Amino acid sequence: MSDIEKVKKLREITGAGFKDCNIAIKESSGDLDKAIEILRVKGISKASKKMSRDAKEGVVVISGDDSKTSVIEVNCETDFVAKNDDFISFVKELSELNNKNNSKLEELKACKMKNGQTVDENLISLIAKIGEKITIGKAKTIQNPDGINNHYLHTIIKDNVAKLAVVVSLDTKDKSDNVKTFSKQLSMHIAASNPLALESNSIDQSIIDKEQELVAEELKNSGKPDDIAKKISLGKMNKFKEENSLLTQAWVMEPKKKVKDVLEDLSIADLKIKEFYRIKIGE
Repeated sequence: MSDIEKVKKLREITGAGFKDCNIAIKESSGDLDKAIEILRVKGISKASKKMSRDAKEGVVVISGDDSKTSVIEVNCETDFVAKNDDFISFVKELSELNNKNNSKLEELKACKMKNGQTVDENLISLIAKIGEKITIGKAKTIQNPDGINNHYLHTIIKDNVAKLAVVVSLDTKDKSDNVKTFSKQLSMHIAASNPLALESNSIDQSIIDKEQELVAEELKNSGKPDDIAKKISLGKMNKFKEENSLLTQAWVMEPKKKVKDVLEDLSIADLKIKEFYRIKIGE
């Protein structure tokens, strides 16, 4: 095989540019394996420089079924790259591996992908090839063998790849179409309404404290007597908790009802919302 043929082969294998491949072939004295290693090392160097930049774009990817569902976030710098075919292929395979590994990110990074390289190695190669910072963000797996999971994707880029994803998990032995329809509608509701928790007592205390500070600051210079200000503050905080707790939110499809009312209307004795997870790129 001539050097020019080796350069072409190296380009096919690594996706690197002609100039880089030509240099690598010369540095390796024509040894393809060594040339691949040279490019990988150079890729690490290039990738490390890019990792100081911001990666606020990207995608979320869903994998699994109605008893085990996983979602993973992969960030990049531009929306253009988020739609790149190489990027999409990587995140789709990554998502399947993530579901198998139950969103254990450290283990996931060491997993072998179809090309025999680890996730980390493929990530480095992708950064070197595309020229942007790419990072693996949040990941979540919800297992529910005794109930039913469902999900919703918004701003879909391709197949199971999108900009926003919601997974909902219901506790019930009822696997009827009514339950499946409700679980889908519930995931759409969560996508639109972005609840902070299932119930008000589950909202993170730091969020409650921050909101209380904002309300106190708002009422500070209102001139209202302390007893009136306290009542207003209590009312505002109760409203905040109600509007940010899934069960007490107004049902998006029928705002006169709350989510808990829709749940009751289904008249399924064992039906409960077990948990949910919502993730949106940029939030």
